[in-house]
Amino acid sequence: MNVLLINGSPHARGCTHTALTTVAAQLEKQGIASQMIHVGMDAVRGCIACRKCADTGRCVFTDDKVNETIDLLRQADGLVVGSPVYYAGPNATLCAFLDRLFYMKAAGYALKPAAAVVSCRRGGASAAFDRLNKYFTIARMPVVSSQYWNSVHGNTPEEVMQDREGLQTMRTLADNMAWLIKCIAAGKAAGILPPVPEAWEKTNFIR
Repeated sequence: MNVLLINGSPHARGCTHTALTTVAAQLEKQGIASQMIHVGMDAVRGCIACRKCADTGRCVFTDDKVNETIDLLRQADGLVVGSPVYYAGPNATLCAFLDRLFYMKAAGYALKPAAAVVSCRRGGASAAFDRLNKYFTIARMPVVSSQYWNSVHGNTPEEVMQDREGLQTMRTLADNMAWLIKCIAAGKAAGILPPVPEAWEKTNFIR
């Protein structure tokens, strides 16, 4: 069992990394492995809706980590996406990354537990948190909760380490995700089949 962690901050060892490593450490205590992908500072193209991935399962752009992450997420049992908060929203580079990660590929991620984690100096966390959860809910991924909204506060990793409630929220999130992943595995072992989605009733509002 393993969980994929995506660090959407440009800073490899910043506040978002601190939150995600707290999650990873608690997952390990629950017997769940994890792997972290860092989006980094390199340019990430936005999705151009070319729909080529509908045929290939992969993005036409190959100069970043999106295709690597597609493969890792298909193999993972769960997902945690972390982002700093910029103007009450997630990092724009991360959103471009996630647009291409999810567009026309969500069927391969369905029913994998997922969660968002956000890091802010002071405000805007709940709006950024809400934006990231949209990727999971449209992909039929169960959203894992904690004891509060999944956020940490601080302007440096050292300050984040002083946010005791935030770090506890990360640990609770990891415990809840580990429990859900194990429950899903136990259900499969007992012969409980996943729900079969209905054919999509696509309805446009312009006739």
